[in-house]
Amino acid sequence: MQTKKALITGITGQDGSYLSELLLNEGYEVHGIIRRTSTFNTDRIDHLYIDPHRSDARLFLHYGDLTDGTTLRRIIEAVEPQEIYNLGAQSHVRVSFDSPEYTVDAVGMGTLRILEAVRDYQQRTGNEVRFYQAGSSEMFGKVQAVPQKEDTPFYPRSPYACAKVYAHWQTINYRESYDLFACNGILFNHESPRRGETFVTRKITRAVARIVAGTQKELYLGNLDAKRDWGYAKDYVKAMWLMLQQDKPDDYVVSTHETHSIREFLDIAFGYVDLNWEDYVKFDPRYLRPTEVELLIGDCTKAKTTLRWEHSVDFPQLVQLMVDADLVAVGLPPKSEPTANLEADIAYLRHAAKTVD
Repeated sequence: MQTKKALITGITGQDGSYLSELLLNEGYEVHGIIRRTSTFNTDRIDHLYIDPHRSDARLFLHYGDLTDGTTLRRIIEAVEPQEIYNLGAQSHVRVSFDSPEYTVDAVGMGTLRILEAVRDYQQRTGNEVRFYQAGSSEMFGKVQAVPQKEDTPFYPRSPYACAKVYAHWQTINYRESYDLFACNGILFNHESPRRGETFVTRKITRAVARIVAGTQKELYLGNLDAKRDWGYAKDYVKAMWLMLQQDKPDDYVVSTHETHSIREFLDIAFGYVDLNWEDYVKFDPRYLRPTEVELLIGDCTKAKTTLRWEHSVDFPQLVQLMVDADLVAVGLPPKSEPTANLEADIAYLRHAAKTVD
């Protein structure tokens, strides 16, 4: 049987890392698109990567960018993937207000460039390519219904969210216009020890570990009252893969059907190490958004019934897992006996520990 090939944009991100692990375990040959930089930015996948000259290599990286349609086409032609997962983006919502043009170009037009390349490739070769588009709960923005599900109207409140809405509808348009197997995953907030350090959840757990280690004294945050539906990223990439294994393409909300405030996150994270967050957290208006999204909670009934998907890590477990991971990253022991999920991240954490300043 021919080995399946998957192409991932955003492979060096949190989701790309977990998805690469899943696909490699499923026997895939995995190809990833990375941007050319003067320093290595592959920390999250270094534990998976081996010399591509070796006969057993199944992970390959290609230089490219979502803003460069010509290169995207060349990569698709060379790789000949059966599945494409579009996870690449300028994904920081607050930053999208500062860099709106780049955000929209990468997130919105980048998706269109891939869809066009897939359409041309599929029509020319007759080879089916199944496409996954990484949507976001931020598309719901100023919430029109609680909880939010697949047919809840969008009301985006940031350049990032507007671009994601555009990408969402283009994916549907190409599915209906050209009979592409194209799916939208409307994923609510999903976190892990591999989350970027500028995102509020990881910013909190990293600060907790550094405060315990004595290398940080304060943590500056913005809006503490925003409520989000938080899950574990490793669970969520399984839903992505399941979408492309179905008989028909469709769109799915992936969530936990629970909502928690940033204050609750702080309570659990600091409480886990016997600290009171109010002694350390300071307010900084620079972290406020011009337009805020106050409440997100997803109805994942469709994903549960059709994909047979379930999340395995609840909110307190997620926060504690992230704190434990950041404690390990600064050279301290975890508060609890390492779980299977934490053990699976040890290779990544060993590398992260070397970069802690």
